[in-house]
Amino acid sequence: MAVAYSDVTIVVDERDDLFYTRAALQAHRPGEGRITVQPTPASASPAALAHDMLYALGKRLAPGPDSPDVWLDSVNAAWLAAAAWGVAMGVRHVVVPRAHLLTIRRIDQLLAWRESTGAQLTLLWQKAPRGLPPALARVERRISGRTQFKALLAEPGPIPARPSFPPAPPAITGAAATATGQSPTPQPRGTRAASTRPGRRAHPCAGALATAQLDQATPALEIASEEATALAALAHPLIAGALSVLAFTRAGLGSLRFTRDLDISGDVCVIKLHGVGHRHCPLHAVPAWARPLLAGARAHHRLMACSPRESLFSPVMLAEARHLRAHAGRLPQLDLSLLAGILVP
Repeated sequence: MAVAYSDVTIVVDERDDLFYTRAALQAHRPGEGRITVQPTPASASPAALAHDMLYALGKRLAPGPDSPDVWLDSVNAAWLAAAAWGVAMGVRHVVVPRAHLLTIRRIDQLLAWRESTGAQLTLLWQKAPRGLPPALARVERRISGRTQFKALLAEPGPIPARPSFPPAPPAITGAAATATGQSPTPQPRGTRAASTRPGRRAHPCAGALATAQLDQATPALEIASEEATALAALAHPLIAGALSVLAFTRAGLGSLRFTRDLDISGDVCVIKLHGVGHRHCPLHAVPAWARPLLAGARAHHRLMACSPRESLFSPVMLAEARHLRAHAGRLPQLDLSLLAGILVP
């Protein structure tokens, strides 16, 4: 595994000075792009550290043996969700106290997460440095003084504190594709191409960016702040993103089947939904509370190296959207259970 060690720092606290732990906990400020992850002691769950990361990001897994978040017990799924939220929330610095208690496998997971997100990683090694595993023994940046640690926490970090997603390229069709030398995007049966000149409707399969230049978005429906908070706490980015769309559009679950990366504008301010056969593809404004959730869903999609033209929510539509339905049932105040029960073939 290739690791850019310049963004990994080991803080050697051989005497286990309370100052370092206290400073690390006080440094937890997600709104400024810095979080402190406290590893759960003696947990045998393979995905435990990823769950700790999600918790530090403000996400809460549903409890119980039949939890709809059971798929996040998978190591890969849990770390992918944590990476997506880290990117979407603009996390730029992660501090992990008591890193000396982590297994080599979990240290490797942290380093891989850092590679995915580009964030700076600081590990508090609160015992003699001779116990450093090989992956950390190669880290060049080590500090051991209080002043150095305080200065490190004051650094701005390697990436912006706010997420930035460039808009996905819109689908190119017809004459425009010929002029640019690109192959036209295949169109679904039963639809006909339409000119995208001002005053004419965009092709129903054009992305949100192209459609927004011609059509006005439908205003988002309002929900209570408590309900928005409940959606924001959902651990999986695709679940949170999908249910937020249902909440502010009151669209049926079937609409999500056709939603693509390019159906969300670069600033996550509008989303385009698609009906069966693309006969009705409305544009909706995305409220401020839902933008981080859709940004997380899109980050998840892109971290999986999916094409902008692929379905964004397809992983949560499998098995009759069982996980999505279960989470909708846990939010009765939003009355999403009926919406999540509507499946359009």
